[in-house]
Amino acid sequence: MNNVASIDNLGGMLKRLYLCHAERHLPELIDRSGKENMGNSDFLRLVLDHELSLRHENTVARLIKQARFTRFNTVDNFDWEHPTKISKALVMNAFTLDFIRRKEHLIFLGPAGVGKSHLAIALGFAACQNTIRTVFTTAADMINWLIASKCDYGLARALKRYTAPGLLVIDELGYMPMDKDGRDLFFQVISKRAETGSVIITTNKAFKDWTEVFQDNAVATAIAERLIEHGELIKIEGSSYRMTKKKKQQLGL
Repeated sequence: MNNVASIDNLGGMLKRLYLCHAERHLPELIDRSGKENMGNSDFLRLVLDHELSLRHENTVARLIKQARFTRFNTVDNFDWEHPTKISKALVMNAFTLDFIRRKEHLIFLGPAGVGKSHLAIALGFAACQNTIRTVFTTAADMINWLIASKCDYGLARALKRYTAPGLLVIDELGYMPMDKDGRDLFFQVISKRAETGSVIITTNKAFKDWTEVFQDNAVATAIAERLIEHGELIKIEGSSYRMTKKKKQQLGL
């Protein structure tokens, strides 16, 4: 059997085993093994490593797409010099993602424009890279989606979107008050998350002011207690980065 027939035969076997990435790149892998004078076990390891690596890349890409981030941020491009106060140690510890494995929560608290959303999205992106299913949403979008789902009797399925993933990132809590339907649905999501996974919340309101958001002291307290009991609060202080940047532009700096 000539080399081409042998490669075709091996490729067919890989395809039947659903090792499609290795099958597609088999000639390149064989060429590399020859140049590096690999033995049989090293060549087998090369084929399997190639397959697993590309499968991982495809999984990460799919998870990032499904997460529906509004933009892509990483901790590497976060401006640590802008906030006047931030615990870098707490933030960097969060990027180990141990809190997700323990089904704990993170709350980023601070005024607008200090980087809360940047860090929350960066953590979500890191979770996807570690093949943790993640969903990103604003608080308003989540509540609007759930309320709309009640109208067509799809609430149970809609709730599952926010309760099933390993990580749920809820951005911009506190910018709009919630009515009874909104706060009840938000409470359902947070309650169910205790059993299924972690939550990251960004907010401009301290816990004592959550009554303004939920329009009900008992519900606000219940939600805050569930998050605090198994969560970490990270406070960020400073002026709005967007406003600072705009002022610099106006000054030609």
